[in-house]
Amino acid sequence: MTRLKFAAASLAVLAFVACEAPKSSDNHGESESVSMSESHSDSSHDVKTVVKDDKFTYANYDKVQMTHLDLDLDVDFNRKVLDGTAKIDFKKLDSKATELVLDTKDLTIKSVQIREGGEWKEGTYGLSDADSLMGQALTVLLLDKADQIKIAYQTSPKAEGLQWLSPAQTAGKKHPYLFSQAQAINARTMAPVQDTPAVRITYSAKLRTPPELLALMSADQDPNTPRDGEYSFDMPQPIPPYLLAIAVGDIEFKAINDHIGVYAEKYILDASVEEFSETPLMEDANAELYGPYRWGRYDLIVLPPSFPFGGMENPRLSFLTPTLVAGDKSLTNVVAHELAHSWSGNLVTNANWQDAWLNEGFTSYVENRVMEALYGEERAVMEQALDMEGLKRAVAEAKRPELTHLKMPADLEHPDDAFTSVAYIKGANFLFFLEDRFGREHFDPFLKKYFDAHAFQSVTTEDFITYLHDELHADFPDAVTRAELDAWVYGPGIPATARQPKSDAFEKVSALQSNWLDGQMRAADIPSENWSTHEWLHFINSLPEGLTTAQFKELDKAFSLTGTQNAETAFAWYMQAIRGGYKPAMPELNKFLMSVGRGKFIYRLYGALKASDQTAWANRVYKKARKGYHPIAQRRIDAILND
Repeated sequence: MTRLKFAAASLAVLAFVACEAPKSSDNHGESESVSMSESHSDSSHDVKTVVKDDKFTYANYDKVQMTHLDLDLDVDFNRKVLDGTAKIDFKKLDSKATELVLDTKDLTIKSVQIREGGEWKEGTYGLSDADSLMGQALTVLLLDKADQIKIAYQTSPKAEGLQWLSPAQTAGKKHPYLFSQAQAINARTMAPVQDTPAVRITYSAKLRTPPELLALMSADQDPNTPRDGEYSFDMPQPIPPYLLAIAVGDIEFKAINDHIGVYAEKYILDASVEEFSETPLMEDANAELYGPYRWGRYDLIVLPPSFPFGGMENPRLSFLTPTLVAGDKSLTNVVAHELAHSWSGNLVTNANWQDAWLNEGFTSYVENRVMEALYGEERAVMEQALDMEGLKRAVAEAKRPELTHLKMPADLEHPDDAFTSVAYIKGANFLFFLEDRFGREHFDPFLKKYFDAHAFQSVTTEDFITYLHDELHADFPDAVTRAELDAWVYGPGIPATARQPKSDAFEKVSALQSNWLDGQMRAADIPSENWSTHEWLHFINSLPEGLTTAQFKELDKAFSLTGTQNAETAFAWYMQAIRGGYKPAMPELNKFLMSVGRGKFIYRLYGALKASDQTAWANRVYKKARKGYHPIAQRRIDAILND
């Protein structure tokens, strides 16, 4: 092993360049668009000139790009580490480039080898000083004819992208569990990679685990593979590194159809299969609208409750929270969302995290179109209306106006800050606006063509605006103005041209709520037997401030809201209970916070507790609950309670 002893100065310069804020476009896309890669088949890595505009990576991907990652790892539950090697294929975009720069965070680098002419040689490399957000740059000097490097490394037990659960933290209580969460920049805590969505790689992997456990990855895998402690995986389509994913545990499988199934712990497997049984219909609806599914199998895995998100769109294997298993298919829009990422996000990807809306806004739009196709316009409109309520709240709570732009500001402090209702819901509503102006008969074919033209590529906001102009706006120049587009993409808040979704069902719920508030009827007399989860959320979320304890008790007695097993309804009720000082709900809120790790719920609940001067109680609960939360959630809640 040869490690650079003299590279501190050059690596410091590299770190400065990598962290430099990217220049924002002054003409908002009117200049020539820069594509991140050629249109290519699944296995091609041909690229055009690349402009580096991702400040959250050290990688010199504008000069040398990874093309393939081959992992060979031991999954060591005793030490809570992944230990083994990563082989990296790469391609020089600049023939004069002499080094490959990778992202690492909390990795122990044991050795680096370089292959030249089929022979492995000791590599010369250096690590920059550690940064709390970005980790360390790993710079490897390249030999003239080098075509592959091999890095022996080990992860940290505290890696933010990996959660190691003890047997006691699982449902079965007999075996440990591991799962990953690489988005946005945690792939570098799992392996040395160019951790930016601008880079796309294929990957393969061999994992060794305790023989009683099953290993899964976001890759091609056989649901009938024997449980023997040795597992192989292959991902032939190029994906951004944040879609690397792993899960290992006492996991079982049950099919929904010939290419869709569910993995889960035994306790929840049958219920999950029933809950998500309409996933094949969602795939059909997506394919009808936007072209065929291109990834082979599509499976779902229901993770332990500490998973910090509703879902994660890892290709071929969407990760899901168990809070979606409500028993009535009322929360399956999250499944529709993760599946929709197979077109918007996984197939066509934002090239940097300032443009996260290209992933999440598009996917939220596609999700809503699929829900309309399967369940009718009324459900789609209810979901639009609930989303708009959330967007208005997010805009009102934003720390500064620039964080309500679709194109996030260049001084974005953390890539996670881009994943707000602005990216998801304002992004979706921008596409609703375009659909309304151009008409579905024109916008649907355009969007299908967009996905096909940019398949397996990473793009920017300006790429999309240019493509919109060339392929649609040029034919209908009077449909939208430049000022309207700028207001949506580069302006703050919610533009005046946004849809104002109105649900007839919600209006009926509001009328009944008003009658109860005015004393015209008892809560027990509200005809709620056939209300959907969406109607309940509207009823609870729209309760006014200043409810009396007697009113809270009346609602609770009539509808058993405290302790309800529907996580969405429970969250909405506990938010109202915190603000209204309804103490009878606190014991069940304690249980909820101890058993649910989904960030959508717990971040706002802890925030509401702090805002209502209940920080001491929140800290007591968090002290007990923290060890069961994912490292991502721990970091976020630490910041909420300590701010």
